[in-house]
Amino acid sequence: MKKIYTLIFVLVAIAGQAQYKYGLKVTNLQEYKHSVKLNPNKELIDLEKFIPGIVLDIRYATTNNFTGEKIYNLAKAYARKPVAEALKRAQAELQKQGLGIKVYDAYRPYKATVRFYEVYKDTTYVASPYRGSRHNRGCAIDMTLINLKTGEELKMPTGYDSFQKEAWPSTPVKDPEARKNRALIIDVMRKQGFKVNGSEWWHYDFTGWKNYEVLDIDFEQL
Repeated sequence: MKKIYTLIFVLVAIAGQAQYKYGLKVTNLQEYKHSVKLNPNKELIDLEKFIPGIVLDIRYATTNNFTGEKIYNLAKAYARKPVAEALKRAQAELQKQGLGIKVYDAYRPYKATVRFYEVYKDTTYVASPYRGSRHNRGCAIDMTLINLKTGEELKMPTGYDSFQKEAWPSTPVKDPEARKNRALIIDVMRKQGFKVNGSEWWHYDFTGWKNYEVLDIDFEQL
C-alpha cells in the first residue's frame, strides 16, 4: 500500500510541475522535500556550515556579475549531499598546502538560469533554459583557490565569468603561475569526482549530475 501511495504522489507531482516558457518542467519545494525523504542524498547542503574554512563570494547576490543585476537575495551556497561531501574532501586536501576554496556560486534556482540566458544568449557561457543548468541540479560549483594566510585568490588565467577563450581550460597559458594554479585546481577537483567545464576553468560538474532534478527553489525557502 505504501508503494501505491508513493506512486500516486509522484504522478501528481509530475503533473503539477511548473511549466516554463522554454518547455522545461522543474521541481518545486514540495516535490524536492519528498524526493529527499525517498533519497537523502538529494538534500541541498549549506556549504558554509558544512565545510570548515570555506569562503563564499557569491557574485550573483551583488551587482558585480556579468548581468549587472542582483540575482539572489541571499549570499548562500548549497549543493547536493554527495557534492558537498566531495567538496569537503577537496578542501581538506588543499589545506595541507596552505590553500582553500572560495565559492562564487553553487546551486542556482532555475529562474536565475532563465535570466542569464535572456541577458546573454551565447550558450557557450550560459546554460540553455531548454535543458537547465547543472547548477540548477545542485551539482556544479563555481570556485577558485585562495591562500589561507592572506585570504588572497591565487592567480588564474582570467577572472570569474570571463567570456573569453582564455577562460577555457584547454587554452595554453603563458604565465607559469597561472598555468600551475589552473592545473592544480582542475587536478584536485578531478580526484574528488568533478569535471571542469570546457569553457570555464572555475566551473566544476559533479559525476552523476544526471541523477538529480532541475530545481527552482529560492534560498529563502531552504
